[in-house]
Amino acid sequence: MFSGLRHSCLYRPTRCPDRARASIMRLYLRMSLTLFVVVLVSVSSVTHGGNVLVLPGEYSHWYNMRNIVDELLNRNHSVTVLVSTASIAVNFKQPERFQFVVFNVSLQAHELHGLSEQMIKMWMQYPRPSMVRTGLEFMNLLGKVREMHQTMCDAMLRNAELIARLTALKFDVLLYDPMIICSDLLAEILDLPFVLSLRGTPGFSMERMCGQMPAPPSFVPVPPSLMTDHMSFTERLRNVIVYAVYSAAFRMASISLDNYYSQVLGKPTTMCETMGKADIWLIRTYWDLEFPRPLMPNFKFVGGLHCKPAKPLPKDLEEFVQSSGDHGIVVFSLGTLVNNLTMDKTNMIASAFAQIPQKVVWRYSGKSPETLSPNTKLYDWIPQNDLLGHPKTKAFFSHGGTNGLYEAVYHGVPMVGLPLFADQPDNLNHMRSKGAAVVLDINTMTSKDLLDALNTVIYNTTYKESMMKLSRIHHDQPMKPLDQAVFWIEFVMRNKGAKHLRVQAHQLTWYQYYLLDVMAFLLTIFTLSVFIFIKTCCFLSRKCFRRTVPDRRAKNKNKNE
Repeated sequence: MFSGLRHSCLYRPTRCPDRARASIMRLYLRMSLTLFVVVLVSVSSVTHGGNVLVLPGEYSHWYNMRNIVDELLNRNHSVTVLVSTASIAVNFKQPERFQFVVFNVSLQAHELHGLSEQMIKMWMQYPRPSMVRTGLEFMNLLGKVREMHQTMCDAMLRNAELIARLTALKFDVLLYDPMIICSDLLAEILDLPFVLSLRGTPGFSMERMCGQMPAPPSFVPVPPSLMTDHMSFTERLRNVIVYAVYSAAFRMASISLDNYYSQVLGKPTTMCETMGKADIWLIRTYWDLEFPRPLMPNFKFVGGLHCKPAKPLPKDLEEFVQSSGDHGIVVFSLGTLVNNLTMDKTNMIASAFAQIPQKVVWRYSGKSPETLSPNTKLYDWIPQNDLLGHPKTKAFFSHGGTNGLYEAVYHGVPMVGLPLFADQPDNLNHMRSKGAAVVLDINTMTSKDLLDALNTVIYNTTYKESMMKLSRIHHDQPMKPLDQAVFWIEFVMRNKGAKHLRVQAHQLTWYQYYLLDVMAFLLTIFTLSVFIFIKTCCFLSRKCFRRTVPDRRAKNKNKNE
């Protein structure tokens, strides 16, 4: 295009002939128009986003999912958070970058929190009552939880105005935490592909029975059995029994839900059939914590997606941390559900802290313990991630919640574990088996036990080395956990689902899944073959025997004559 123009015309248009100058102007106009179109297309591709409906869980579940919501917003997606008026953790009255859709329920937040506290007390009671009494207490509490869930689900699913409003918003995908058990029903009603986010269920029951995730009990320890993947014969036997118990308990608990699901959809179905339609399962762990086990293509590990590099501490907290000198600090927190312990336990823990040279940052909102020493400072809230990322942090004393545990792994801080309930014992058992934590029992722990555990973790360098190894594994991923979580949500939106990643096992009956029909057929063929073989042998034997006997008689008769 430039070949017909002299060099001087390109750089000094005023000295060019009119025809050449017109050619240059047309060229500039075409280039400008092309550049404008390219920029317009680029901007359109950047600003165009999906429309995401989010049904969050409570407590730490919401704090974890909030990171996904923020990242979706950063990528220009529209996000709507559906929440009930009884939500404990989601402050729907606070202005946010995303939109809230709030539905009314005939429950109060304190009622839901009360059920959580009852469950914790039942889990932590000591000395433990008989198994019969524990079972009865659990069944009673389970009945209350079921009633609460049905009230929540009815308020959401049988609300015609709410369903019409959500339908009009034309969402592309539903992201939910199965803490709200009927969220998949909402996806079915709205005809949406859906992604669920969870840490894991006892016995992998939901993952196995609804997600078709294989978990061979020969080498996959069933949580929370507190076993590793190196099991003896006795442990494998115990693992099989626990596996069967959790499977039966989950099936019994889901029977009433199956009826509810069928009523809502107006056709026979089951909870697992509906939940099994999930396009992607985001599992909030990773191979740094988990023992190797088989996974389905639509199961994605995103453990530690909430972890970030440490930010500077508030001025007063930084001064306290710096005052520790070379000894450093210990960070102590029991998570969002347990803010304080009994006064006896609190005094015992405080007296142990008084005997170490490190400074202690303790998240605690109860009455100040009598044995509290100057090296320990109490806070209603602490920037836990930033403290764990501080170079002076020597140990993390924790209940073993997944969020805090992954912050410790992310920053390479060894742990002293004090598991209380739910997945915490299993989490800390994994960390202990990997040499990165010392685990105590809250019911039998003494001040000396805690002191010894802290000294072991701080001064025995193998714990720091083991945790740093886990930290390197965590960071050595092709994609950051948060990016991976958002990628798969966007993948579902782009492709209108991810059904090609769901195994055919979802379409099989239980006897087909375990090949019982095939084994019955093969056994029938084998039995029939053996039967025919035996009958044939008997027939031939009789034929031969009948021929031989007359011949012998004839020979004997001839000899006698």
